[in-house]
Amino acid sequence: MSGSKLSDVSFEDAATRAPEPDDHELLGLTVHSLPAVPRAQAAMDDAQRSRSGRLKMLLVLLVCAAPVIASYFTYYVIRPEGRRNFGELIVPQKEIPAVQAQRLDGTPVELRSLQGQWLLLSVSGGACDARCQGNLYLQRQLRESLGKDKERMDWVWLIADGAEPPAAIVPALASATVLRVPEAVLQQWLAPQAGRQLQDHLYVVDPLGHWMMRFPPQLAQADAAKARRDLERLMRASSSWDKEGR
Repeated sequence: MSGSKLSDVSFEDAATRAPEPDDHELLGLTVHSLPAVPRAQAAMDDAQRSRSGRLKMLLVLLVCAAPVIASYFTYYVIRPEGRRNFGELIVPQKEIPAVQAQRLDGTPVELRSLQGQWLLLSVSGGACDARCQGNLYLQRQLRESLGKDKERMDWVWLIADGAEPPAAIVPALASATVLRVPEAVLQQWLAPQAGRQLQDHLYVVDPLGHWMMRFPPQLAQADAAKARRDLERLMRASSSWDKEGR
């Protein structure tokens, strides 16, 4: 009897109780339904990490560039007492082209290897006429006039053809950087004032490799003091981030 009642009760309980999913149904729910939430969460986490990584990279770049930006802001924007530049500022600045130049002995060298120093450039043919020799003299004198800061500036002569320099001026070029660069390359990078030629100017390139200033054409020795003041201001404005040597 007791066995019969137990069976009846169990049967009645089963009949009146809401049906429960069997083990297969529970397994099915576990396999097919629950992983949808982790996948969505993982996608959200990946997106968040990606945004965070980009933000950190941007902050690092800003921190690295801050001294350069500050020095240019000081030079270009803050001009006490209405100060004016003698040289013409170049906007937008133009980067040294990624081309191969040659030393006088024919050794190849990347033009961008000049980066890391301030550069005072002149351009001419190798025959170097009186105007060319005058520019080279001014370049050397301007660099020397910077005193202790002269080690932060190189004076560079870019020869736009295959002509050999006059033997008489070669000894004076011992402290200069002399490279042959195709004229077409130079014309795409540097530019004279309207109606002038490349060899009429001296050009200034910053340590990051950007052409940023052009002095008036056919610079005379009488104007050397004005050009020197521009160079001195550049040295002061960049002293926090630019050090001598590449």
